[in-house]
Amino acid sequence: MTIEKISDTVQRLVCANGKEITLVGTAHVSQDSVDEVARIIDEVSPDRICVELDAGRYTSKTEPQGWENLDLKSVIKENKGFLMLANMALSSYQKKLGNQMGVSPGDEIMGAATLATDRAIPLSFCDREIQVTFKRAWRLSNGWNKIKLISSLLTAVFSSEEVSNEEIERLKETNVLQSMLDEMAEELPTVKKVLIDERDEYLASKIFTAEGSRLVAVVGAGHAPGLVAHMQRLEAGTASSQVDHITNVPPPSKLGSILSWAVVIAILGIIAAGFVRSGWDEGLSMFLYWFAINSSLTGLAALLSLAHPVTIIVSMAAAPITALSPTLGVGMVAGILEATMRKPRVKDFEHVSDDISRFKGWFSNRIIHALMIFFTTSIFASIGTFIAFPVLISKL
Repeated sequence: MTIEKISDTVQRLVCANGKEITLVGTAHVSQDSVDEVARIIDEVSPDRICVELDAGRYTSKTEPQGWENLDLKSVIKENKGFLMLANMALSSYQKKLGNQMGVSPGDEIMGAATLATDRAIPLSFCDREIQVTFKRAWRLSNGWNKIKLISSLLTAVFSSEEVSNEEIERLKETNVLQSMLDEMAEELPTVKKVLIDERDEYLASKIFTAEGSRLVAVVGAGHAPGLVAHMQRLEAGTASSQVDHITNVPPPSKLGSILSWAVVIAILGIIAAGFVRSGWDEGLSMFLYWFAINSSLTGLAALLSLAHPVTIIVSMAAAPITALSPTLGVGMVAGILEATMRKPRVKDFEHVSDDISRFKGWFSNRIIHALMIFFTTSIFASIGTFIAFPVLISKL
């Protein structure tokens, strides 16, 4: 494979069989990238356009009613609340940058897709499904990395710092991107592996095997170096174009399930020991301590989150019970109940990306509010469980 560097952001890869791939690396919130993509497509006149987009995201961008079809209670019931918060935070941050730059996030990708449609050029969606990517990142991260991931996203969302056009364009420079990726790999190695390395492999395989002899591939600049390296391995036969191993979602950790059951057994064992060793009164006292600690902390979380009064009361009553079930958390109960008592309105769906970046929006937007209650009650209930351990043991 021969590689011709046309500019800092454009490379032409010529395979041994004569297939040409013009790779355009873009910044997703850059007007210059939007213009450059259109210019390259005009110059190359490709017989296929490949984009860093999956079919689901393309549909959500071209059919805005996607949010209206969201079943918030199902999201919470399926334990996807944390993933949805992270997804909304990332989208909001990209939108904020796009507003500063005067473009929408991914305009250059959608521009390439639109040109393909308008000119009847075959179009290939070459990115992995976004939900698979988020689920893999979440499942493969440990608890501490999950906290750091959400903290980083929320910090970015609430940051008032503005990014200049010059800084956005610098993000397309390989040396700047590499230093950022190295920093991410150090802080969040699993997240970097899933969001960057695996998608490099997936994108490279889909683009390399796409039909056509003259392709234009439009991808984020951060993926360009990894794509080129992997396509070189594909042509040399040292890598496989099969991507099944990075498209499956890992099952929940067995260790997590074991620990959950261990906590339940330990709590029940301590309370049972109280009844056996110290009699009915002391055993009942221990149970009431357990109930009070879990209920009070969960109630405090719901109260601070300004949950509906019914949500607060039911969450307090349910907390000690759900703490003894590894599959049913109080956050799930609280989130579903809040979404039932305060059903999301059309304006909540329309303004979710803007509201998530404002402190007030976390309370006024019913979608974000329900997810926040799911999040806070889950955290406080977990804290209550671990606080209860030393208290109950001391009562023995």
